[in-house]
Order: sequence, then structure tokens, then C-alpha cells
Amino acid sequence: MRVCAGCGRENPPDAKFCNECGAGLPAGVASRQQRKTVTVLFCDVTGSTALGERLDPESFRQVMARYFDVARRVIEAHGGAVEKFIGDAVMAVFGVPVLHEDDAVRAVRAAAGLRGEIAVLNAELEADFGTTVSVRTGVNTGQVVTGTAERLATGDAVNLAARLEQAAAPGEIVIGPQTWRLVREVVTAEPLEALRLKGKSQPVAAYRLLQVSSAAEPPARAGVPLVGRRSQLRLLGDVFANVVRERSCSLFTILGMAGVGKSRLAAEFLGGVDARVVTGRCLPYGEGITYWPVVSMVRQLLDPERGCAAAAELMAEDATVAAAVKVVLGEQLAVTSPAEIAWAVRKLFEASAEREPLVVVVDDMQWGEPGLLNAATVLLEPLDAAETATLIEQLVTAGSALGSQLAGRVQAIAGGNPLFVEEILALMQESGSTEVVVPPTVEALLAARLDRLPARERTVLECGSVEGQSFHRGPVQALALDDPDVQVPLMTLVHKDLVRPDRPVLAGEEAFRFRHLLIRDAAYEALAKADRAELHERFARWLTGHGGGLVELDEITGYHLEQACRYRAELGPVDEAARRLAAEAAAHLQEAGRRAMDRGDTGAAVNLLERAESLLPPHQINLTLQQGLIEGLAMSGRLDDAISRAAGLAADCSAGRDKLGHLRARLLESVWRSTVDPVGEFDQLCALVQQARPAIERSGDPAAVAVLEFAAMHIPFMQSRWGAALAAATRAMEHAKKAGDLWLENHVRTFAAAFLAYGPSPVGDALEWLEQAKTQNVTYEPLLDLNTVWVLAQAGRFDEARPLLAHTIAQMNERGLTLWTALAAGAGGEIEMLAGDIEAAERLTRQGCEQLEQLGDRGWLSTQACKLADALYALGRYQEAGQWAQRGLELGHQKDLATQLFGLAVRSRLLAREGDSPAALALAHQVEELAKTSDSPIDHGEAALNLAQVIFLTGDRAGAQEAARRAVGCYQGKGATAYVARAQRLVAEWPAH
Repeated sequence: MRVCAGCGRENPPDAKFCNECGAGLPAGVASRQQRKTVTVLFCDVTGSTALGERLDPESFRQVMARYFDVARRVIEAHGGAVEKFIGDAVMAVFGVPVLHEDDAVRAVRAAAGLRGEIAVLNAELEADFGTTVSVRTGVNTGQVVTGTAERLATGDAVNLAARLEQAAAPGEIVIGPQTWRLVREVVTAEPLEALRLKGKSQPVAAYRLLQVSSAAEPPARAGVPLVGRRSQLRLLGDVFANVVRERSCSLFTILGMAGVGKSRLAAEFLGGVDARVVTGRCLPYGEGITYWPVVSMVRQLLDPERGCAAAAELMAEDATVAAAVKVVLGEQLAVTSPAEIAWAVRKLFEASAEREPLVVVVDDMQWGEPGLLNAATVLLEPLDAAETATLIEQLVTAGSALGSQLAGRVQAIAGGNPLFVEEILALMQESGSTEVVVPPTVEALLAARLDRLPARERTVLECGSVEGQSFHRGPVQALALDDPDVQVPLMTLVHKDLVRPDRPVLAGEEAFRFRHLLIRDAAYEALAKADRAELHERFARWLTGHGGGLVELDEITGYHLEQACRYRAELGPVDEAARRLAAEAAAHLQEAGRRAMDRGDTGAAVNLLERAESLLPPHQINLTLQQGLIEGLAMSGRLDDAISRAAGLAADCSAGRDKLGHLRARLLESVWRSTVDPVGEFDQLCALVQQARPAIERSGDPAAVAVLEFAAMHIPFMQSRWGAALAAATRAMEHAKKAGDLWLENHVRTFAAAFLAYGPSPVGDALEWLEQAKTQNVTYEPLLDLNTVWVLAQAGRFDEARPLLAHTIAQMNERGLTLWTALAAGAGGEIEMLAGDIEAAERLTRQGCEQLEQLGDRGWLSTQACKLADALYALGRYQEAGQWAQRGLELGHQKDLATQLFGLAVRSRLLAREGDSPAALALAHQVEELAKTSDSPIDHGEAALNLAQVIFLTGDRAGAQEAARRAVGCYQGKGATAYVARAQRLVAEWPAH
């Protein structure tokens, strides 16, 4: 079948002209399957079996024929298409073959109109056959597939309409939830108790239609502000003033896409003029309605109560004018002509304007006949970002202000269209939801506009929508197989303001951008899923051959192949070709995920790798992909997910007899388990490293050895044996480099940076190493900066450390490094402790603890809790300090040296303050002995300084000063001048007595 672009009529394949309107049909454009949101009407005669039993078959046939004739006439008068008669039932679709934004309104008007016409028919049937018919009706809106050979709309929306009709009582009209949302402004309806319908798993909301408003359009919402139209208002005001001054006439057309505010601008203008105003509206359907807006305006002028006296006088005095006007009004039958009618109406307008200015407003001119369209134009562009933000602010009701993120989402979807903003916010307010969705009214508006395009232009739009909101001419040409030159329809679409030229991403290509994201979505939604699958795959093939310069080639190609797979799986069955396509898509997504991990974008990496995994058969072992996912999940703060995934991978490898893979997975699982639960897991990590080392080293597999050394590194790290930890990290980096695992190499380098920052290396050497490490990383690594911050703080360079920390935290947040963001807050606390701002130190360290708690971490939290206790002690909040020290020690492992040193040190000072000098001194000496197991001068100095404070509290000032001098010597060996200054401040604060 071939569809006429003018009237939407489907014609035989060999037709050259439309059988309905006579317009020429473009060559090579045939109807095809489409997805459309239509409104379906089902009605049937109740008790038809009994009626057939009472009447003679010939009489029964005549009764039903007259009923069908009435139904067809009413439905088609409202723009519906009768799809079929089924026994005594009628099925009609509104939106086939051409969509209209008010299809749902048309359907309920048709249902109500049919109910009224049945009453008229029954009077005739009673007289002729001694019987009547009773009809029940169901109306439902939803997505269907159209364009099949049988030309039937198919889909659940059709089935639901039939079920609603069956649930209606005789004479009732029951409408579905989507229909109600689209028509609620023009109908009176009452909600029914949720219906349990055959074939539906959940109860269905439904409404009983009581009345349909006779107004041509729904009433506008009161109080909607006008934003950003000052220049257009000023232009209209100036022209009006000039017309009044010169007693002349001026004609304007206000243009703009649907919802941009044309009617709202006109209303604002009219509210400020001193003139008589008459209005008319062009209707989108019906027969013989060329003069519908004229009829409306003439009736207003001749209204006995509020009309214009001059117009009434002219009608009484000029019989020629009166005759033509009465023909238009349908008050008399006579032969006239369009020219005669135009002359008479013009005379009526002129007479009305003699005594006061007259403004004539004709709305919805796109529906007007050619004789009405002739005017200068004012073009309304969408609101800019600031104007849209102002409109959102003014529309949101008091006490329900949107957050900036939610308001930004509304702004992005609305794209500067005031109506879209209004409808989105109204839907959010009504539903009480913070989810930003496109209202069905907006969807219907856009879908109808696109459905009225010529098939060639619509096809080009649909092909462009596959690429996205921005698209290129080359792939559109490749996808639109039946169009030899898509440049022609593209330029037409630019002229129609549906797309605009855009900056190309692909070299040598011409780019375009949908005028609005929702236009793109409407075009895409119209594609059948089978077509989407084919077009996505073909676009991916085209991109592979033409997108060599794209950095994101794998991401984009993988996405389009993934979409093709998804749609094929939804349509089923999944054959071998679909499985090969899925494997290809997964390979592209995995490569894109690997690159995202390499550049530290863990949030993107997890998204890409999870999508890649979902395309592969269950339990298919892909060690590289799974290791990337485990690492990405852990770095994103999803520690439990990382652990469970590692355990699952270990089980799969064991079942597949992959011993090396099994050991790799168990090592990763153990590393992250020891982070979450160091008390229960640290010893197991030590045992597993020892168990796995012989087999992994014999294999010579650099990827496996890198994981082994990464796990082994955590053992001396936990024990603050920084030199041994650095040696293991160096081995891990070497093997990761051999394996091509850039992410693991870079990640271990950040640990090595921490080992240098906290270990025996002097501050100057550590800073030099860190600068070199940054040059070795191809991409930015925020954790290197975090360690740089700490070394700068040790050197007392706080003015450099603080802004670098703020920048680093911002970069971590952008990359989804949730775990490290929490640790960075704790690092900020340490900086402020050294700088002497104890209150800031307490606030930042507490913030870090709270974030770690939310993540479910215990390994890092144990140390941070003890550091918080240290800050609380310095503030004199001794009870809280004791509680946090106790908590940290309970969370941490006995071999977690940092936790033990901080926690026990705070406890020893608290014992000294409580007067238990022997216990305090014993514990302080124990801390100093523990510190000797570390090779960090900072640890040695902190233990000595803690002993100095305990000794002072016991009354031995000289002994305290000696211990403090030892602490300063340790700090000086590291070059940690900030620690030296802090120790000196502490000693200076001791009372002289």
C-alpha cells in the first residue's frame, strides 16, 4: 500500500494519484510497519443474541446494518477509521493512518456522539421494527503496530479496549487510564474500582465517561506566567499603536513549534490592548469546515448581548452583506462564492472597527484552508536556559521547590518549550513523583506532527533518530535505502524547523541536530522494533568503516550493536546470528570499559563492563572482563558487589577446572574482604597468598602474578612495613605492565605513592617520585594527587595542600571513586590536625567516617575512627574520644598497625587523665614497642610524642621533654617540618609548674 502524504489515505501499490484527494503519490514510498500511540474504540450491541431470536433474520439484518451505518458515520466524522465489524461489535482506531495530537479527544467525542445518535436511531427502530438497541463502549490509548498487510492495529492496547467494553454496562462508556490522562481537561468522568480483566495480570484503572465538553480546546491553566517574550510583545504593541493611529489594517502570523507559546503570547498582548477582540480556531478535522473560525467570529460580533452594535446595524441595512453572512452561518440556503463571502465578512469587520479598534485572532492556522493563509510573520524561538529556569521557578508551587538537579532534568527534557515545562511539572505535581517523564499530551502532540510529514521526510527523520539527537548525513544516506539523495528532505526538514545544522563529529560529514530531544524520541518510537534492530546494526557497520578518528568508537559501536541485540531478543527467538552479534557487541563494550578503567573513570567502566557481561551466555568465563568489573565495583564503593562477583568467578573457574583463574579470583575476593572485615579476613589473606604463590609463579602468567603481588602487597601495608609493601607494589606494577593491564599498573602505583608518603623516604624524595609517577600515568590519577597533598602537608605547605585536596576530591567525585573520596575527607582531617585547626580536623575526619560507614567498609574505618578519637581528645571531648577509640580497635585487626597505634595511644592518654599512671605508662610504652615494627619515622615520632604526653600527665616534665625531643628527631629524619612544629606547639603549651 502507498500512503498519501496529504490526507493519509492508503492506496494500491500501483496508484500514481491518491484515491481520496487526487494528490500525486511520490514514487517508491510504500507503507510499512510502524509503532504508534493510537486510541482504540470498541463498542457492541448488548443482548444482540436475544434480539436476533425475536426478529426475523431479514429485519435483524436491517437493524444491525443501520446501527453499523450510524457507527461508521459518527466515527469517521470525528476522524476515526473503522477497522472492522466483528459480529455485533465495531472496532475503530483514531490515529491510523495519520496521527493527530487530539486522537484521544476525538475518540471520546465519537463515543459520546455515538451514544447520542443511538438514541435517535432507537426512535426510528421502535417505529419501524418495534425494537431498540443498547450499546456499551470501551476506549483505550496505547502503543500498537500498524501498517501490516491486514491494516489492523495490533497490540495490548487493542485487547484492553475490548476488555473495557466488556466491563461496561449497557449505555456506558468506559475509558482506560492513558486515555483519561489525555482527555481529562475536556471530559467529566468518575473513577471506577480497579477492574480485574481477563488476560491482565494486574487490576486496571478505569473511568466512566459522563460528559464531554463542547469546547474546541481544553481550558488553559490559570496563573501560568509569560517568560522571555518582551521583544515580541513590544513589536506587537508598536504595530497595534500604529494601526490605531493611522486607522489601517495589519496582518500577522505568529509562528513556532507546538507549545512554544504562540497562544500565550497572543493572550498577553490582547490583555493589554483597548480593543474589541474576536477569536476563531481552525479545526483539524471534519467536513465543510473551511469557514469554521469565521463563523465563530461572526457569531461573536452579532451576539445580541455582547456583540457589536455597528455589525448588527450593517446586517440590517445591507441585504447583500446579510445574505452572504447568513449563508456562512447556515441560517439560509443560497448559492454564493468564496469571494462574496470574503467581501461580506470584510465589510462586517470594517463596520465593527469604525467605532473601536478590532483585533481578529485566528488560532491553529496550520489547519486553515489556503484561502485563510496570507500574513506577515513573527517567529517564536524556544526560551533560553535562564528563561526556562525562571519559568520553572514560577510554576513550582510554594513549599515544593525542585532541587537544582531535578530542575535541570526538567529543563533538559523541555528544551525551552513553555508548554512542555508546564505539562511536565503538572504531571509531577499530580503524581507526587520526582521522576521526570514526558507527559502523554506532549508525546501525542509531537507524534502527530511527525506522522503528518511526507513519508520520505519521515523516513529520513527516523534514520537520523537511530544515531541520536545529533546525526550525520552519511549514515542517514546509508540507512535510507530507498532514497537516492537524502539532502533534499533534510533541507526541507530544516525549513520546517524540525532539525537544524550542527557541528559534525565525523570528519568530512555534514551534521544535523533535532530541534528538540523529544522530536528525536518521537521519531525513534515510531520505528518498529525489527526496523530499529536492523538500523542499529547497519549504523554500527557504517561507523566501523567511517569512524576511525573517533576516540569513542568502541563505546558508540558497542551501543548500537547492543541495541540491535536487545530488540532481537525482545522479538525472539535468539538464533546463532543474534548470538554472534551479541558477542561482537560485548567485545566492543569490554574494550571501551577497559579504556574507561585505564583513565580512572570507574563509574563509566562498571556500566560498560556490566552491559558487556549481560550480552554473553551465563557462566561464560571472561577473566579479563570479570577482573575489571571487580576492581571497578570496589573502587566505586560497591564493595559487597565486588566481593560476591569475585566469589562467583572463583566458583565458575573451579567448575571449569581453571585453577589459575580460580586462584586469581580468590585473591581478589580476599583483598576486598580484608578491606571490609580486617579482623576476620586478614589471616586468611596471608594464608591464601602463601598457598597461591607456587602455582602462580610456576605458570609465568604475568596477569596472574600481578594479582598475586597486588594481594601480597596488602599484608605489609596493613602492618605499616612500608618498604616491604613498596617492593611488592613494584613487582605488581612490573607484571601488570607485561600483562597489558594498564589500570592495575596505575592503581598499584597509587599505593606505592602512599608507601613513600608514609614510609621512611624523606619528604623531598617522595615529592620527586610523585612528580615522576604522574608523568608515567598517561591519564590523570587523582590518588597520586591525594598522596602529594599528604606529603605537602608534612612539609607544612598547607596553602598548596588545601586547594590541591579540594581539586582532587572534585575529580574523584566526577570519576565515581566513592571509596577514595571518603578517605580524602579523612586526609583533610589529618592536614588540619597538623595545621592546628582541631575543629576542622574533627569535622572532616567525622565526615570520612560517615562515608565509610555508608559504604560498608571496616578496614579503613577502623583507622579513621581512631584518628577521629585523636581529634576529639585534642578538643577535650574525652568521653567521645574513648568511645571512638574503642570502636576503631574493635573494628580493626590486631596486625593493623595504624589502627593499633592511634587507638592505643588515645587510650593511654585517657588512662593518664583518669589518674591510672601505671596503666597509662605501660600502654604508652607498648605503643612505642609496636611502632618499632614499622619502618616509618612518622610512626616512631607519633609513638614517642604520645609517650611524652603520658609522662607529662604523670608529673614527670623532664622525662616528657626528653620523649618529645626523640619525637622531633624522628620527624626531622623524614623532613616532616609540620610534625616538628606541632610537637613544639604541644610542649610550649605545657604549664611550667
